[in-house]
Amino acid sequence: MGSLEEKAEKVRQFNRFYTHCIGVLHEHLLESDYSLTEVRMLYELAHKPALTSADLCRMLGLNAGYVSRVIGGFEKQGLVTKSRSTDDARVARLKLTEKGRQTFQPLNDASREQVMGMLRRLSEPEQDQLVHAMAQIQGFLGEKHPSGYLLRDPQPGDMGWIVHRQGLLYADEYGWNAEFEALVAEIVAKYVQQFDARSDRCWIAEMDGQIVGSIFVVRHNETTAKLRLLYVDANARGLGIGRRLVDECLRFARQAGYRKMVLWTNSVLVDARRIYERAGFQLIEEEAHHSFGKDLVGQTWSIDL
Repeated sequence: MGSLEEKAEKVRQFNRFYTHCIGVLHEHLLESDYSLTEVRMLYELAHKPALTSADLCRMLGLNAGYVSRVIGGFEKQGLVTKSRSTDDARVARLKLTEKGRQTFQPLNDASREQVMGMLRRLSEPEQDQLVHAMAQIQGFLGEKHPSGYLLRDPQPGDMGWIVHRQGLLYADEYGWNAEFEALVAEIVAKYVQQFDARSDRCWIAEMDGQIVGSIFVVRHNETTAKLRLLYVDANARGLGIGRRLVDECLRFARQAGYRKMVLWTNSVLVDARRIYERAGFQLIEEEAHHSFGKDLVGQTWSIDL
């Protein structure tokens, strides 16, 4: 993927491209008397009541003096009123007036219509891909939220997604070659072809309508279950999804009557190994091997149920 400097240039190139797109979208929208930044401030005030000037500075990354001047102008136009906070009399809460809402609404509608016009140039699958890519960017760069995901059964298309994402992730993060993707495809195909609801299970983790993780339990023998293909998308790590997926596997295995669960992994997968160890798995065997284009140390972990 190149050096850090090369990646930084690609990010800057995308920023220039996206800034141009947004500028084109707002060329005609802002034929009003308001700048794009002023419209953004009106948007926040319309959707988050009782904000302060300090809140606007923090949320929009604006200078306090600039925000103060803009708010003063809004007050003179009758768009905004101030009221003292009941918690702290030194703090002034801002609120759009009815005139302020009437001024903002046409701007908001025009902005939405222009974005919809841009999306209409794309096919529906392309629209979904674009929205998903934007959600990924927001997930990588924004704050991590410890909730908001769900676990569900697999749906049509999910198995192909699992093969694709696993192959891509391990190529990007560990440099593994196509042999690993072939192994994942083999495991997934066998699961589908030999699926037995009494002994096998797959969970898909979904957040904001997008798949962010998956895991499988399959029958190893009459008394032993096998955990396979734990995956958590990079933008969803740190939310406890991996731990939750493993816990669900253990719960299912106990209910299915298994007495033991085993898994095979590699020593380089440090984060996954931590999850297994915290869940109570114990390392029982290690063996060096050359697979997926790399020299690796395979590990077998086990837990009594």
